[in-house]
Amino acid sequence: MLPERFHKLKKALSARQNDLTVLMENVHKPHNMAAILRSCEAVGIHRAHIIPSDDLRFNKPKSAAGVLRWIELQRHKDQQSAYAQLRQQGFRIIAAHPSETATDFRDYDYSQATAIVMGTERTGLSAAAIADADELITIPMHGLVQSLNVSVSAALVLFEAQRQRQLKGLYDESGNVSAGAMDTLFEWAWPRIANFCRINKLPYPELDTDTGQIRDMDQFKKQISART
Repeated sequence: MLPERFHKLKKALSARQNDLTVLMENVHKPHNMAAILRSCEAVGIHRAHIIPSDDLRFNKPKSAAGVLRWIELQRHKDQQSAYAQLRQQGFRIIAAHPSETATDFRDYDYSQATAIVMGTERTGLSAAAIADADELITIPMHGLVQSLNVSVSAALVLFEAQRQRQLKGLYDESGNVSAGAMDTLFEWAWPRIANFCRINKLPYPELDTDTGQIRDMDQFKKQISART
């Protein structure tokens, strides 16, 4: 682990927006889901959510395998349980849906804890997802085609959220990682060792927060030897 690489990881982790997320309802095309996740990671989202479509059979889709190293993806069995958990965590639920009562997506205040709900490519959001949302947002269009690819729509909304949050100074790029995020930092820096620790139920070894190196490698090797 080169120090330069480690500091890049720390900077990205310190800028994570834990109170901004996306919920995908029945997005059934793996490449669209992967594109949405890449946009999520690009704006600093730490955890995204999905209610899988019956047509999407996956554990970790190949098209999303790379980005899933840097962003968590939580699956929900249905819309009701997903909304309930997000509200319990303090999120306001904003559904992207073209409606006369919907707010222009640029006029919503994304500096508050926000979960953005995106629907399936074929039919959009379910009636329940729309009815149970706290607010609807829409992307104004002036052409004859009144819909965008779901991953394009998600990117537009997410980068508007990023713009607003940057203006309010919500992105911390100091590289100062909280104690609660140290496990994530270790998993990013040392993914193979982290996987070994998880399998063998070992605590992660302590990192030197300046260099990214494991502080007591000899002691850790003794732990490994005792398990193999």
